[in-house]
Amino acid sequence: MQCHTGLVLVRELAAFLNAPWEGDGDRELRRVAALGEAGPDDLSFVARGKAMKLAQSTQAGCLLTPEDFANADGQTVIRVTDPRAAVARAIARLHPKTVPPPGVHSTAVLGPDVVIGPGAHVGSFVSLGAGVRVGAGAVIGPGTTIGEGVFIGGNTTIHARVSVYPGVTIGSEVVLHSGCVIGADGFGYVLTNGVYENFPQIGRVEIGDRVEIGANSCVDRAALGVTMIGEGTKLDNMVHIGHNCRIGRHVVIAAQTGLSGGVVVEDYAVIGGQVGIGDKARIESGAVLGSGSGVLTSKIVRGGQVLWGTPARPLKQYLGQLAVLSRLAKKSNAE
Repeated sequence: MQCHTGLVLVRELAAFLNAPWEGDGDRELRRVAALGEAGPDDLSFVARGKAMKLAQSTQAGCLLTPEDFANADGQTVIRVTDPRAAVARAIARLHPKTVPPPGVHSTAVLGPDVVIGPGAHVGSFVSLGAGVRVGAGAVIGPGTTIGEGVFIGGNTTIHARVSVYPGVTIGSEVVLHSGCVIGADGFGYVLTNGVYENFPQIGRVEIGDRVEIGANSCVDRAALGVTMIGEGTKLDNMVHIGHNCRIGRHVVIAAQTGLSGGVVVEDYAVIGGQVGIGDKARIESGAVLGSGSGVLTSKIVRGGQVLWGTPARPLKQYLGQLAVLSRLAKKSNAE
């Protein structure tokens, strides 16, 4: 779904954001742009640091600024508590998404007993297996394949060429980006007489409300039981969630991270890019794993800790070890 630009007056946007404004309230804003690129019809925002200096020379028609912003130049501004959060809301207003019309494309293939809720859109060359339930207002992009018995909640968006295997449950207001695969078999094999034999993966995947899963990410079904992703969790592109993982609510996982089977990640944990997590590890609530970290099998990362490195260890310890290595390298070079 592509976005088109809207048009809003400064005072209308301020009312929408429930925030005070000053300057030209009747100025028309057409789009959101970066400070250095913005023109007279554009909205931009100022957070802290270098942006404060750039704000003095920007050509933006209006700025979203912190409440204590010193407006010495008399610019048109809207004062908000959190400019970054406010600009996200403004983007939704100025760049509304194009919503495809309700209905089922003539090239879509529907199995028996499929139920499609009111206002839902099923795109071209979509395949819906027997017994699929599509909630009201959901959007299924072209070329997507949905297996038998899948439940899709209301206002969920599934972009083009997504594969959802049978038996998956997807909540409301979920976003699945192109190329992701939900419910494929987990990586389970048994070595018998020198030969690896497949251990049947007969579990399910459950995805909570308002989850977003990036392009080309994979969430494997459980061997037995459920692979679960909790409400509000966000997965970046190319993330792999192994079988029987349980991801809590409002977890953030950056790109190219892989979770082995049986990993538990509790609520509000943050996991950086290219992190590897071994089987049955537990990441407790609010923990942070820095980019490139490696968590050993069955390791417990305590809540609120910040860990870095491989094997992952507390940030202070990791930085101390780097400092020691740096001093040893300098000493060696001096000799």
